Amino acid sequence: MDHSTESTDPKDRLAVALDLPDTHHALALVDRLQDSCRWFKVGMELYYASGNSLVETLRNRGFQVFLDLKLHDIPNTVAGAVRSVTKAGASLLTIHAGGGPAMMAAAAEAASVPGAPRLLAVTVLTSMDAAELTAVGVAASPAEQVLRLARLAQSAGIDGMVCSPEEVGALRAELAPETMLVIPGIRPAGSDAGDQRRIATAAEAITRGASMLVVGRPITRAADPAAAARAILQEIAAADSQSALKK
Repeated sequence: MDHSTESTDPKDRLAVALDLPDTHHALALVDRLQDSCRWFKVGMELYYASGNSLVETLRNRGFQVFLDLKLHDIPNTVAGAVRSVTKAGASLLTIHAGGGPAMMAAAAEAASVPGAPRLLAVTVLTSMDAAELTAVGVAASPAEQVLRLARLAQSAGIDGMVCSPEEVGALRAELAPETMLVIPGIRPAGSDAGDQRRIATAAEAITRGASMLVVGRPITRAADPAAAARAILQEIAAADSQSALKK
């Protein structure tokens, strides 16, 4: 997705995180969203419970699937996993940038075939702050580590990144213009941050250069998930309009 020519439809810029335990609960939520959303993120909890069948069900219902598996293993194993996921029809797939250049290059090669998902390199999880990084031996700040890993990922052939709202502006300025920047840690103003450390509102993230936002609990745990999703879509549209006026 070239940032300069990406879709202006807010529905292409929001992925709802189906962080639920099984297919039944996931599809019940999809039904409650009343077609307010086009993209759904399927993470490890749900994928391990439901497998590729859920991905195929969502695709058959006309939705796009962001498969968030954060692959991190030896290069051959990750390449094999990318090939397996390709068969299910997911449009986006995450790998960990921390797996290193050889692993990412192997994943990129496996994803170079027709029908393969676009790969996104996860830089530093939004649950981690400077103290968490120090605990695992990383002396750099989260912002420094995100930029280091993003540069490494791009040099290995990965043209999409996952980072927090705090780093999106720096990555947008540093990386190629077509780089897709996917941003979790989105919270409506005044809402509970939960276990996320580096967060922002939807408007803030879009203004800083985000390509797509991932939103979970503020939508999935809302009394009216469809209304919550529409409110975020309106916030995205308003931020896009403001950005366009400044150009």
